[in-house]
Amino acid sequence: MSELTIAQKIVPGNFEPENHWYPKALNATIHPLINFFLHLSKDRIIKRYCHLHPKVRPEVLGEVLKYQPKYFRWAGADLMHVTDAEGNRKMVVIENNSCPSGQKSMPLQDDNQEMGGYRLLVERTIKPTLGKKVKGIPGALAVIYDKNPMEATGYANAMATLFEEPVHLITYYHDDPNPGVRFEDGVMMVRTETDTWTPIRGAFRYLTQKPWTRLPINCKTRILNPVVACLAGGRNKMVASKAYDLYNSTLDGSGLEILTPETIWDVSKEEIPLWVQKMGGQAVIKNPYSNAGQGVWTIVNDHELDAFMERDYPYGRFIVQSLIGNYEWSSTSARGKFYHIGTMPSDKGNTYVADIRLMVSATESGIRPIGVYARRALKPLLDQISESTDSWEMLGTNLSVKNAEGNWDTDTNRLLLMDRRDFNRLGIGLDDLIEAYIQTVLSMIAIDKMCINLFNSKGKFRMRLFKSLNDDDALLNEIMAP
Repeated sequence: MSELTIAQKIVPGNFEPENHWYPKALNATIHPLINFFLHLSKDRIIKRYCHLHPKVRPEVLGEVLKYQPKYFRWAGADLMHVTDAEGNRKMVVIENNSCPSGQKSMPLQDDNQEMGGYRLLVERTIKPTLGKKVKGIPGALAVIYDKNPMEATGYANAMATLFEEPVHLITYYHDDPNPGVRFEDGVMMVRTETDTWTPIRGAFRYLTQKPWTRLPINCKTRILNPVVACLAGGRNKMVASKAYDLYNSTLDGSGLEILTPETIWDVSKEEIPLWVQKMGGQAVIKNPYSNAGQGVWTIVNDHELDAFMERDYPYGRFIVQSLIGNYEWSSTSARGKFYHIGTMPSDKGNTYVADIRLMVSATESGIRPIGVYARRALKPLLDQISESTDSWEMLGTNLSVKNAEGNWDTDTNRLLLMDRRDFNRLGIGLDDLIEAYIQTVLSMIAIDKMCINLFNSKGKFRMRLFKSLNDDDALLNEIMAP
């Protein structure tokens, strides 16, 4: 018999910073510009943004920034800093995540607050969401996770301290033969001792790998974020693209718009070469349901396209996006060509592709930023490519890697902190950060509105509607039954 998975009880007052930050971030000093940005008031942001974008209606932007998400209350967008041939710089949303990492990479805003962003998220969002009493569930609090134990344990310790009660911390893997989490009549239960199960009234979850296989859509236990946030776009790039288009249509005339690469959805494997050809031979192919840099293929030559087509894949539908590369070899899209601005040139003259992760959460006054970090690609961006070019090494920025044992590890050598040293290498300013923040908020709202649309007036999940948006039998068969 396999070993039973049992929750660990986290008690108040045991937060140890060295356990919840990368060593390079633990004693880093936050860059003054980042600190200034994180403390900017909503009114100042609106005034500045509308000054630079005169066509944006300030009253609409004000409503956007004070929006109260119903389901998607904690998010982290990955954005690329791009430009076109005329030098028009933009922040483009690559994806938004329903379980974003970032706290372990974020320098303290206040040296006197040793829990940093963990405390901020608990105070602003987790406590208001999970702190309310749930009718009929006199249970405990829990943190469930399948990845990123450094941050999952950080949240558990911060929650225990700020809620002033123990928090049950437990792993929940999709292939665990004896999982320590189960559901009884819609209530989450965790195994706290052998053959002892404790009801959970509220859970903070860090499940990133196919969370819909383990969490029911309709659940009495209050979960942050609920799994519908994943299906509606936080872990589903297919539906996210449709959510962005739908929300953009409602923003028409306001001057606001979610900016993304040109995206073709519901693409079968057989159709992919046609779309790559239409985009000029360069494109990005994505498995819509993966994360951590997995299931993404950058295509810049026939060799990479042939390699993609030779493999078998578990899902039947893909999305194809225009590729952002160097100006000489970026995709041709309806908006023309975008190319990476990249990092400031190194001493050797090398420019690297970098993305920015901006984490935000719902507060009583609207959606506010909590943390920022950046990641760069492994190899510098080339002006010219050949048939043997490995484009992922130049364009892939995700730090998550699987080691030989199949466990997740992180390449921190490519992590760029928002401290006095690394931030300057990004070549971005305050207005770029404001642009990134607004794009993050817009994409978060689009996904939350999609969540709302996926439930009927009686609170039942509209599976027929979801299937029309994402008709992929492989995915539909994975979704946990109510």
